[in-house]
Amino acid sequence: MTERTREIVAPQGEDRRYEVVVVGGGAAGLSGALTLARARRSVLVIDAGRPRNAPAGHVHSYLAREGTPPADLLATGRAEVTGYGGEIVDGDVVAVERLDAGGFRVVLDGGAAVVADRLLVTTGLVDELPPVPGVAERWGREVLHCPYCHGWEVRDQAIGVLATGPLAVHQALMWRQWSTDVTLFTHTASRIGDDDYERLVARGIAVVDGEVTDLEVTDDRLTGVRLTGGRVVSCQALVVGPRFTARADILTGLGLETTEQEMGGHVVGTYVAADPSGATRVPGVWVAGNVANLTEQVIGAAAAGVRAAAAINADLTAEETSRAVAARRHDHPVREGTGREGTGHEHTAHEHTREHTPMTEDNAATEEFWDARYGQSDQIWSGNPNAVLVREVTDLEPGRALDLGCGEGADAIWLARRGWHVTAVDISRVALDRAAKWAAAEDVAERIDWQWHDLGKSFPSGVFELVSAHFLHSPVELPREEILRTAAAAVAPGGVLLVVGHAGFPSWEHNPHPEVHFPTSDEVLDALDLPDGQWEVLLSEEYERVQTGPDGQPATRMDNVLKIRRLGA
Repeated sequence: MTERTREIVAPQGEDRRYEVVVVGGGAAGLSGALTLARARRSVLVIDAGRPRNAPAGHVHSYLAREGTPPADLLATGRAEVTGYGGEIVDGDVVAVERLDAGGFRVVLDGGAAVVADRLLVTTGLVDELPPVPGVAERWGREVLHCPYCHGWEVRDQAIGVLATGPLAVHQALMWRQWSTDVTLFTHTASRIGDDDYERLVARGIAVVDGEVTDLEVTDDRLTGVRLTGGRVVSCQALVVGPRFTARADILTGLGLETTEQEMGGHVVGTYVAADPSGATRVPGVWVAGNVANLTEQVIGAAAAGVRAAAAINADLTAEETSRAVAARRHDHPVREGTGREGTGHEHTAHEHTREHTPMTEDNAATEEFWDARYGQSDQIWSGNPNAVLVREVTDLEPGRALDLGCGEGADAIWLARRGWHVTAVDISRVALDRAAKWAAAEDVAERIDWQWHDLGKSFPSGVFELVSAHFLHSPVELPREEILRTAAAAVAPGGVLLVVGHAGFPSWEHNPHPEVHFPTSDEVLDALDLPDGQWEVLLSEEYERVQTGPDGQPATRMDNVLKIRRLGA
């Protein structure tokens, strides 16, 4: 561990936190870091110091940087990043883990660690070369693969193409643009078909059968390839087709696996799938450069880093705005005076087996009311997760979930069992303590963060792939519409907001309160005041549910459900 690496550890042994940690200090990583630093984000670049293009003498097809040595380009980029306040350390990242409270812990070799709100991974790829003696030693000098990177430098020379797969004919025809002296060595590839052979002959490309055993080098220059039997065929440059393997091991712990890329039915390598901005399916993680695009050149990798950085900044801005709205509502709480969404008879969170005659706000403060409610017995609700939650969430990919009005924790515990990291919120500390004990007994405590909030005044921070609000009604004052609008703002791109509520009084209630209004799912949707074109409605319906009445008699109740998805992932 370098001295610079030790500086990233915060005092008292705490891990220093950055808004963005960039893993990989090549063109993509430094361009992303530069963009973020200029956006006044706290940025740390962790660079292992193994750039893919290190063997090459120069960078090409990079406007205004044509012919720049790769090391010079990176040195300039580092200076620009640090000039805007970004930090760079040398080291290998050995592990990345998601934190229950949000963000990621990034561990370096040697034990140093930092915390990141967002990750930009630009670790590139590894060129897995054919196992021919001499190929690795000449890689990036006379052993090449990209004509746009190196074609001009070997123009009009004798160029050999080493066939190791079905793309060899394509390679030979491509390199013919830079030289009339091109030879295809069939090596270990399958037999060349008649049509391909005709195309090669038509372009004046020689075909030499036999396996290449090694390279011939004279005065530190490639002069030919040696075939089985000892024959040497002259060439000054040798084109190979590596397998391109994404450096993505650190992402497997987050559930991100690589995807195989095919060309012409042949697997040429692996990459990490992402959308055009670089966002992966793991919220908070972006990729850019060759780790996401095997054919990206240096200038394209740099552009991809800029795109990803802009998306990350926008994501952080959205989260900060959500927090600011919650804070403002805490300082300036919105009070309901119309009773439009007050229920008079309903309870927070979960389905239950027996209704309870509610107190009014005049009897106790909100927290005192719910603590007293839960303190009436050792268990209030059934202990089972809500049926709609189970039905609508079972097929979702686990991520971060927010359970609003968690009660005794049945929904949160069910989500945690399925692999979700849950932030579970309630106003009753009695309920939260009970839920935490049950979660420990179910061995899912480490996946659930129990938080106390009066949702009319404070709201948990972060963004979530699932925000669930089941029966968020209260006989005491509750600004439900405002809470649900804040809940929608906390949904990550691609995430789901699930709101389940009562659509009327239960069948045993013969004298319903006329001033109490139960909103329909359409009214809930309208009250959310969502921006046009940014959400899609997955489900909006009313349904009948069987309940047990206060005297044990069977009864029914109409409920409704709204399930919407934020677009963008």
